[in-house]
Amino acid sequence: MAGGEAARPQQQAVVDAIRQAIVRGEFVPDQRLVEADLSARFSASRASVRSALLELTNEGLVERVQNRGARVRAVSLEEAVEISEVRMVLEGLCAAKAAERITAAEIGELTGIGTGMRAAVANGDLLGYSELNQALHRRLREISGQQTASKVLERLRAQNVRHQFRLAMHPGRPAISLPEHLAIIDAVCSHDPEAAENAARAHLYSVIAALKEVDLPGPTLHGLP
Repeated sequence: MAGGEAARPQQQAVVDAIRQAIVRGEFVPDQRLVEADLSARFSASRASVRSALLELTNEGLVERVQNRGARVRAVSLEEAVEISEVRMVLEGLCAAKAAERITAAEIGELTGIGTGMRAAVANGDLLGYSELNQALHRRLREISGQQTASKVLERLRAQNVRHQFRLAMHPGRPAISLPEHLAIIDAVCSHDPEAAENAARAHLYSVIAALKEVDLPGPTLHGLP
């Protein structure tokens, strides 16, 4: 029992490491994930890697192909739109809950993120804007206290990261999404759940429309629309 207890944190560390490599684009869609290579890269046992790949398969980030092993699962544009439609509902819920629960300190934090996003757009700092965007969505989930929705959103956003990054890096997109994000921040900080939910849904409507218009080749990195 003690050995099993000790192995679990190590296995979770491998799961987290592979997941982050996928999210950051270090492993690209359809790339084979060879157990021996992963074991060497992450200094983990083959058994831990095998268990990690199984867990990531359940999360929808990895798929197992008969007689060919595991590979990073590619998400089609159609599925990316479906994922965004589900996100629209859940992120609206989290924004409303955040508006009900937000504290004075957290209002200052979100306001600071908004200020940083404005500066990033003004300076043409796409990657900096993308990172602040990611931080904003994460903090809204955390402030909401809606743990079930947060867990589902984490998985959906990870699955959709390739399309999210292409959209985030599309010329002119940050200038469109900035006022949408600022509207969410303003509503949450004003303790207005209905306005916060509407603003979050409006943002995701915009994301869905843009996904259908943007189809650019390119690498996958972390970042959110």
